[in-house]
Amino acid sequence: MGSTRHAARHAARRRPAGGLARTSALMVVGTVVSRATGFIRLGLQVAALGTGLLATTYNNANTVPASLYTLLIGGALNSVLVPQLVRARVQHRDGGLAHEQRLLTMVLCVLAAGTLLAVLAAPEIASIYLPDTPDHHAAFELTVVFARFLLPQILFYGLYAILGQLLNARNRFGAMMWTPVLNNLVLITLFGLYLSLIGSSSGSTSVTPADVRLLGIGTTAGIALQALALIPYLRGCGFSFRPRFDWRGTGLRASISAARWTLLFVAANLAAVTVVTRYATAADSALPHGGVGTSAYTYAQTIWQLPQSVITVSLVTALLPRLSRAVAEQRLDDVRDELSRGLRATGMVIVPAAFFFLAFGPEITALLPGHGPTLPMGRMLQAFALGLIPFSAQYLLLRGFYAFSDTRTPFWAALWISGLDIALAVGCHLLLPARWAVTGMAAAYSLSYLAGLLLTATRLRRRLAGRLDGRRLSRTYLKLVLAAGPAAAASWAVVRSLHLGAPVSAPAGALAMGPLFLASAWLLRLPELRLVRRFAPGARATSGSRP
Repeated sequence: MGSTRHAARHAARRRPAGGLARTSALMVVGTVVSRATGFIRLGLQVAALGTGLLATTYNNANTVPASLYTLLIGGALNSVLVPQLVRARVQHRDGGLAHEQRLLTMVLCVLAAGTLLAVLAAPEIASIYLPDTPDHHAAFELTVVFARFLLPQILFYGLYAILGQLLNARNRFGAMMWTPVLNNLVLITLFGLYLSLIGSSSGSTSVTPADVRLLGIGTTAGIALQALALIPYLRGCGFSFRPRFDWRGTGLRASISAARWTLLFVAANLAAVTVVTRYATAADSALPHGGVGTSAYTYAQTIWQLPQSVITVSLVTALLPRLSRAVAEQRLDDVRDELSRGLRATGMVIVPAAFFFLAFGPEITALLPGHGPTLPMGRMLQAFALGLIPFSAQYLLLRGFYAFSDTRTPFWAALWISGLDIALAVGCHLLLPARWAVTGMAAAYSLSYLAGLLLTATRLRRRLAGRLDGRRLSRTYLKLVLAAGPAAAASWAVVRSLHLGAPVSAPAGALAMGPLFLASAWLLRLPELRLVRRFAPGARATSGSRP
């Protein structure tokens, strides 16, 4: 068995860098295409459902599965399970196949039971977000019907997650990045078909049972296709599934223990999502025409997370193996340097994107069909805007703990962030008028992540023996703010002076801001621009190298 392990390690070291580069490039392109088609899907969804009653009931019913997708599949589970799966592939005589079959069997059993319970408890789940009162009874009933169609997504999201981890453990990243495109294409077709059926009455309150079935079954079918499309890729890697229920004494305890804190991490975030969704729904109900609550918040947050999804998540996929190797070899200086380079490389995109959202929030949301630049959704995007910087940085720093196989600290950080977010959301609900309450909650979300970043950085600094390259990071981010802030303000002024129409204001602003930001970065002598190329997925890292 020792020779087998040595051969596996030797093969891993000799894996061609070009192959890794091609795989990583495919992964990045897949992410970009997925997000691009996702933006098209979002535009058609807004056009079809609007931001009123129909959109609120649909989005409320979709809160649980959508949140699980964002939290569970968005990186946390990958950071926990992949090391366990890789270890089993190296240490077990059968290459970890039996371990994978047991894990997949257990996950499918838990998912099936959990999904069934969720569907049976659809009225109770719906009541968390929208109470069943005489004034809201019709909306509550519609939410319950949607929930029964949409909650089965839990099974397929979970299946997609575990199958994706089995692929990632085999260094096959592309499929998990590309299959969401299939889901987006299904939803684009779905909302396009729905628009053709309802004509111009977007977001109409007169929804029929046939409309609900179309939207509910179509949405879940898209997620099912996204998950099942991974099976041929796994078969191509040589994985064959056989249900195995001999779980005791077979090494699953380590995987379950590692995942436990991650599931608590998800639960803490889901609690905050639940509170915000309930108050956002209340804000919609308080105004005659709605449109300032759940749906507007959801759409604005989806747009806001696009740079994070494309840039930070892609970089972290390349960064985590480097961090894990450095930790295993006790090279704490290299861990610090990798984290510093990652933060500075992502900052080159994340910081200007945040200021672009701040300057052009209403103009960006005006790109969605059927809405003008004064839509409250745009104000929510502006409220989220600068929070993108701590949100991205905190996401990256958590990978430092995962490299140490520490899943407990990320949970406590999530608990702190969620607790503060809930407290601030309650304050917004009680103190602000309904029209601005949810915009305040968007700003509260950003503030909670700023506090979470400070806590995470402090704890990670201790783990790294007091070293986190704080001075260089502070200097870099100060220069980025000084470059991006004035560039965004100048671009906004130019666009306003030209009196451009809503659909072209945001693209014009981006075209103006890009060169201004790069010129300002050059004047401020920011060397981090080359880090974007150097840190591209597939680039080879040199231990201890410094920019």
